[in-house]
Amino acid sequence: MKRLLWLGVGLAVGALVVRKLTQKAEEFTPTGIATSLSQSAGGLVESMRSFVEDVRDGMAEREQQIAEAFAEGVLYEDKFAELREDEQPGSQEGIR
Repeated sequence: MKRLLWLGVGLAVGALVVRKLTQKAEEFTPTGIATSLSQSAGGLVESMRSFVEDVRDGMAEREQQIAEAFAEGVLYEDKFAELREDEQPGSQEGIR
């Protein structure tokens, strides 16, 4: 009876190992590779879409802050003016 139990356990483990190896081998077939690439590309597109939405939300928030400061007649402090001057020296001199 003990041998029959161990035979059953061995068959179950063997079946699981064969199943996992078959699934792993399927990933390296042309169809498996195409599926993997498709999922990766979909994830990349979704990440880019999320990034663009975050940037748009930030832009809208910043524009709202500037509009509120303009409506109140308050001089809006541009925290990034120095950075822009460093990038393009002399190009903003006549506009101020």
